[in-house]
Amino acid sequence: MPLTDIAVRNIKPDNSKTLRIKDDRGLYLEVSPAGGKWWRLRYWIAGKENRLSLGVYPDVSLKDARERRDEARRLIANGIDPSQVRKGQHAESLADLETFKLIAEEWFEKFRHKWTDNTAETVISRLRKDIFPYIGTRAIREITAPELLAVIRRIESRGAVETARRDLQKCGEVFRYALATGRAEHDIAADLRGAIAPPKKRHFASIHEPKEVGELLRAIEGYSGSFVTRSALKLAPLTFVRPGELRHAEWTEVNLDNAEWRIPAARMKMREKHIVPLSRQAVEVLRELRPLTGTGHYVFPGERSYARPMSENTVLGALRRLGYEKGEMTGHGFRSMASTILHEQGWASDVVERQLAHGDRNKIRASYNFAQHLPERRRMMQAWADYLDGLKDGGKVVPIIQGAQKE
Repeated sequence: MPLTDIAVRNIKPDNSKTLRIKDDRGLYLEVSPAGGKWWRLRYWIAGKENRLSLGVYPDVSLKDARERRDEARRLIANGIDPSQVRKGQHAESLADLETFKLIAEEWFEKFRHKWTDNTAETVISRLRKDIFPYIGTRAIREITAPELLAVIRRIESRGAVETARRDLQKCGEVFRYALATGRAEHDIAADLRGAIAPPKKRHFASIHEPKEVGELLRAIEGYSGSFVTRSALKLAPLTFVRPGELRHAEWTEVNLDNAEWRIPAARMKMREKHIVPLSRQAVEVLRELRPLTGTGHYVFPGERSYARPMSENTVLGALRRLGYEKGEMTGHGFRSMASTILHEQGWASDVVERQLAHGDRNKIRASYNFAQHLPERRRMMQAWADYLDGLKDGGKVVPIIQGAQKE
């Protein structure tokens, strides 16, 4: 168990022997029989065990000792013996080794829990591809704003304006982390605000006109491909979750008796668990599918392996087979369809936005939001499914918004 300030202060010497009390990651406190207390670091380099003195307590506090330990371990990670640096036998200083790449990777490991696995992979792969080759080996405190801008301009010049904007944002987070940990003096990314033109607002292709929605639903009903794909197509408009959330759905998350699908926070874009009330129609789709895929992990497994979810292009490809081109409809378009029509029908915006799982910037409030407006969301999801049935049948549909302003 790591040491605490109180524990260090209260440690008494043993008159018969030297005590060695462990902290964490190789750091320990050595207490002599006479009462002296020294911080030591035990480490291995090139297969050989070494020990390094980090100062005398109380002149060097527990916090200071840990910082010195972390500095030494950064050297060790780069194959450098910190005791040799101290003796002046190695030319590089600690500041020289505090490169952008080293600190960015440290920042990534510390904060990767904020993102889904897919997003985390995107973040680090963009840094490796777009940033590290140009400034990765530079000492972070020596990088200038024009130097960083040149790297970002490189990304922008290939037409990836949104990627350039996001990469600059992530570089800013790395610089602020370095600033907070005492390894940089300024967030130079902040000086580049406004240097990248905002990208044109992108709207996912979607259908909103009731007549066209009915035509789409009838086309889905007549889909002649895989039954699993057809089921995914039918469930997409009924739940209007993000495409990635749909294809990664797991049977353990679905409770058909309670008509509820609970998606864990790890799979949600905003890292907050989400409840999807299931209409009668959605439950029927899942009950029909369960005999086929219910013994496996995923509700919508891939065609080649039930151990993997369906491909991210499966629903999009099915829409293309049905005759819907790139500019007409996408898997993400079901969300836009539902949002537009439900708002037009008069459902409370808070209810619609909560069901769309749009994030709340207030993190404390967001932690309680997964069940917010749930009774009204259940009513809305059933009314939405009934409305879609009416459109699919081709009749004139008057949406029922019973209790839309109640909770």
